[in-house]
Amino acid sequence: MLEARMAVQRLQAYHPPLAGRQGLRLDFNENTVGCSPRVLARMRALDAEALARYPDRELVEREVARFLGLDASQLLLTNGVDEGIHLLCSTYLEPEDEAVIVAPTFAMYSIFAQAEGAAFVEVRSGSDFSFPTEALLAKINPRTRFIAVANPNNPTGAAVSEDLLLQIADAAPQAAFLVDEAYFEFHGETLLARPARPANLFVARTFSKAYGLAGLRVGVLVGDSQQMAMVRRVASPYNVNAVALAVLPEALQDRAYVERYAAEVRRNRNLLEQELRALGLHYWPSRGNFVLVRIGSLYVEFVRSLRERGILVRDRNSDPGCEGAVRLTVGSDEHTRTLITALRAVVGDLSLGREVRA
Repeated sequence: MLEARMAVQRLQAYHPPLAGRQGLRLDFNENTVGCSPRVLARMRALDAEALARYPDRELVEREVARFLGLDASQLLLTNGVDEGIHLLCSTYLEPEDEAVIVAPTFAMYSIFAQAEGAAFVEVRSGSDFSFPTEALLAKINPRTRFIAVANPNNPTGAAVSEDLLLQIADAAPQAAFLVDEAYFEFHGETLLARPARPANLFVARTFSKAYGLAGLRVGVLVGDSQQMAMVRRVASPYNVNAVALAVLPEALQDRAYVERYAAEVRRNRNLLEQELRALGLHYWPSRGNFVLVRIGSLYVEFVRSLRERGILVRDRNSDPGCEGAVRLTVGSDEHTRTLITALRAVVGDLSLGREVRA
């Protein structure tokens, strides 16, 4: 009888709660207003022949490389950041190697690592989700072959300094060290600005968040050119679809659109945090396009009450250290006003501020 590998059988399946997402989508950290009009115009101009051909990824990779100030040999376009993580694990992890992950964080780091048969080494964040530098460094050993850090982190919104990230890379030269910069546009700091980066350092970016292209699934993985040549060996030559490749240059060229939206989100993130303080709710300062807030024992009622008002938010209660916590995506001015109005009503109805302070 055919059976999946034992590593796969042991995996806990990840099921994002996508069903029934009707309303204002503040649950998946998506762009709340959508992509640039130039992207839509380019998409409408596509003809049948463009869809009948296999996509040419390398041509667009050269444009992305120019945009990032890199050589094309240093990057690979991927089917979202998820594929970039998968490719790193496939390239560098052998069964019984170790993958070090700081928790709580994006679930796919551990899933892809464990699918290769690697041992998952979880390092818990410190109090108030401070980065556990010493604890992480203490876990590094010759078997450590993959380390992943989201910067800023999802779901906490916390960021790590560039110097500290480079310290980790230097401490584990035998490990592929991934810094996931999916929320870079809302943070503003990147390791790609460093002229000399360690050969074991990889940086991932996505066009799902600030660019509003989550439905097209396109990201980019950057690393040392010799290491990226190895990663390319396990990547499909047609991993990014023709529509995504056709519109991505338009998205990059409309830099003003992305910068305007990112600035709006940063402004509204501050506004939301001010409102949460006024409501007496504990939250964690964020560098992403979201804020994690501690609701307490009434988190289920909180999520349901907002849904009844047409607003979707993400229950993060099952994440390590996130008991009773909910993540709120930050979007446009209009959407933030709508969220704040609903928050005031729900907090009043459930007496949440009093419960969290108690």
